[in-house]
Amino acid sequence: MVWQPLMATDDVINAAISAPRIDPDIQIMFSIDHVFKRLAASPFRQRFHLGAKEYRYCQDKGPETVSQHAADFIAKRLAPAEPEQDGKQTPMRGHPVFIAQHATATCCRGCLEKWHHIPAHTAMTPAQQHYAVTVILHWLHQEMQRPAPVAKERKSNKKISDTPDNAQQMNLL
Repeated sequence: MVWQPLMATDDVINAAISAPRIDPDIQIMFSIDHVFKRLAASPFRQRFHLGAKEYRYCQDKGPETVSQHAADFIAKRLAPAEPEQDGKQTPMRGHPVFIAQHATATCCRGCLEKWHHIPAHTAMTPAQQHYAVTVILHWLHQEMQRPAPVAKERKSNKKISDTPDNAQQMNLL
């Protein structure tokens, strides 16, 4: 499958809207366009982009595999009512989904509540989990439309000797 932008289906939206909430007066925002407009206004969220390794990982594994990884991460790290180490459970790097979670404010229950109005301290419903995965995949699909990032050159760990050899000396005369 090709990496193309995704949109939430009406079924996902309707199921998530009907999910129980702590405060019924808070409206759940499930318009992906609206959420992404809000995220675009955040300098912190805008600084996240896939690096060369993560981009290549997405190309190699494909959207189906990455989607399954996202669903697993959400189910294990965010779905419980009181996730272990909430606020610190999503690494800043190491997997494209982790980067996408920070970019889309689906990284912890506090961000999910602030940005997506999914209440904290309540287990996420399957519909809410599906919505979070859809937001993450939408961001990843957008990132995969960008040109591939250039791999950063790794710094050499070679120690420069104190006594330069003839090959390193410049002939100044």
